[in-house]
Amino acid sequence: MARYMVQHAEDVLSVFEQAVPDYPRTRAAIDAAWRSSTAPRGRDCSACTSLHAHGAVRAAPSAAAGLATRSAGDAAYLHPIAKTGQGGHIVRASASAAHIGEVEAGGNPVIGDAMLERSRQRATPVLIDVLRRYPPATSGSNRVAQLMSTLDHSLRQAIAGRAIRRVRQRQRQSQSATHSNGYDRSPGHTALSRADAQRRECKS
Repeated sequence: MARYMVQHAEDVLSVFEQAVPDYPRTRAAIDAAWRSSTAPRGRDCSACTSLHAHGAVRAAPSAAAGLATRSAGDAAYLHPIAKTGQGGHIVRASASAAHIGEVEAGGNPVIGDAMLERSRQRATPVLIDVLRRYPPATSGSNRVAQLMSTLDHSLRQAIAGRAIRRVRQRQRQSQSATHSNGYDRSPGHTALSRADAQRRECKS
């Protein structure tokens, strides 16, 4: 899960570093997030660097730079309490990256949609399972909140879609096995077969 968030934060890190080249703590937050994704003992260090990255939001010279450093902070620390705001740590970096892409493309929402699709492709079943433990993200008035809500909803729907596909696949496999055996085990067919057998016995 941490790997998913830090991938998106790293995608837009250059936006912040170009705007604030003399502030290394945002990159430090991403480095700590990568370490904690493979070594959970690094979580305390990640929490400290997360605070530093979030603290740089107000000093960022542009909204895009602020979103980039906040994404790094989100990636570095995910609070375990299942509150609505905490679920945002999972999808906010993705939504922020999508919005930054829109801004850099002159406000083109098509770019944001394309980047959300990339985020959906990156999401693993494990990440979606964890996301579903949190309350759904609510859509707000700003664009990042809207993108968060869209991504959150689509990821939750992906689980339902996968479950339906698994059921259909099992049904097809069952039907294929029935046909390959050369007979039908359905209740209706079994009842008819028994009736035919009884009639043959009576005639004999």
